[in-house]
Amino acid sequence: MSGSERSRSRRYGGGAPRRYPRSARVNEVLREVLADALERMEDLDERLGLLTITGVECEPDLRHAVVLFSSLSAEEEDALAEARVSLQAAVSSEVRLKRTPQLRFEADPAVAAGQRVEDILRHLPPPSPDALEGGEDGEGGEGEG
Repeated sequence: MSGSERSRSRRYGGGAPRRYPRSARVNEVLREVLADALERMEDLDERLGLLTITGVECEPDLRHAVVLFSSLSAEEEDALAEARVSLQAAVSSEVRLKRTPQLRFEADPAVAAGQRVEDILRHLPPPSPDALEGGEDGEGGEGEG
């Protein structure tokens, strides 16, 4: 291995390529730390007990992070606002980052969109019996012809 190859392998990490980007790894670590912290804080504030973190979206500069929850009532938002400093302290003590992101809490829009799709599907009229019979005749072609 020449000198330039060695310096290139050191510069780019050498070894095998990472499985997913740094931002995704940071988001996942933050999600795990915050979920554990919320679980521990449930004894102090029961409003935090039924919260489910669906994801964390941290900015690349690590200054801000949005914590997404499956649902978020006004009462739960108040509880999170009161616990924000403690949650940031948990991140600071458990994760080694250049800076600790300022946390913001929101309901996950993907969960709301999924719920809307389910509601639409539930309210669709059931298929007519004629439509079901037509599909069976077209596929059951054994013995014909």
